[in-house]
Amino acid sequence: MTESRSVDVNTASADELDALPGPRGHGPEIVRYRDERGGFTDLRQLEEVPGLAGKVDGINAALTIGDR
Repeated sequence: MTESRSVDVNTASADELDALPGPRGHGPEIVRYRDERGGFTDLRQLEEVPGLAGKVDGINAALTIGDR
């Protein structure tokens, strides 16, 4: 039995995002991007966050977008 926990990219703190392997160290940039643009509507937008291009493959299972 595998425990799975998803983190909502639109509500998570920078520390919560930093705890994930893919965006580790980029939590503040994700939060800043989210705040400046009013939130994420698609996880593919993470590629637009400075420093994350090419690093978000495989973390989609750990992330979710609430209230799509």
